[in-house]
Amino acid sequence: MAVHSEKKVEANMEIVKFTELEDKIKHIVSEQVFLKKQILISEEALKNKELEIEQLQSKVRVLDEERNSVRARVDSLLDLLADIEVVK
Repeated sequence: MAVHSEKKVEANMEIVKFTELEDKIKHIVSEQVFLKKQILISEEALKNKELEIEQLQSKVRVLDEERNSVRARVDSLLDLLADIEVVK
């Protein structure tokens, strides 16, 4: 009877170890699925930020062009004012 009991205990221990291994594998797979989703979310956020950066850079270029145009017009007006001062 003692041998039969020991085999039963060993079988139960093997089942427990297998169950623990199974739980660990399930946890790892679950974690991997979660991390893949997080990667996709992060990649999408990165794409959105890159697009936003491109749009802002474009706006900066437009504003720089406008500033340069205004600067040229102001310089022209200042030149006209300087000519008026000279004539007086």
